[in-house]
Amino acid sequence: MKTLYLLRHAKSSRDDPELKDFERPLADRGMRDVPKMASRFLQRGDTVDFIITSPAMRAKTTAQMMADQIGFPADEVASNSKLYFSGAGSLFKVVRLIEEHRKSAMLVGHNPAITEFAHGMCAGRIEHIPTCGLLQLQFPVQRWEDIQENSGKLVYFDFPKKED
Repeated sequence: MKTLYLLRHAKSSRDDPELKDFERPLADRGMRDVPKMASRFLQRGDTVDFIITSPAMRAKTTAQMMADQIGFPADEVASNSKLYFSGAGSLFKVVRLIEEHRKSAMLVGHNPAITEFAHGMCAGRIEHIPTCGLLQLQFPVQRWEDIQENSGKLVYFDFPKKED
């Protein structure tokens, strides 16, 4: 069994119109939402073996903050340019290349790709992942490369504004 967490980056700031999209930082709300989602992650007893993020500032900051909050070494967060401005197919390829000894992994990325990927992995059950939205999928496989579309079981879908 493989467990995949998908995390959309937290709310980003558009305050500085001079910044390129790639360089946009997190907004204050984003800085508050990451610890909230990390706390919920820990309350569920979840753990992760590997975190990989888009190299864009807002995604990278989200990933490193999440890692720090859940006890994963922030300096071990991997970055992959295929997670920035790419489609669901690129995310699928990245997942299938995760090292086999990893039982669980977290991808931190952007919309629309992360929502499209989630939609394709769990038979259309996800229509929109809001900022800092987190979901857990389980796959009945031993190797990441054996993951197929529509084969993921949606365990949970959570986001900052969701009421418990």
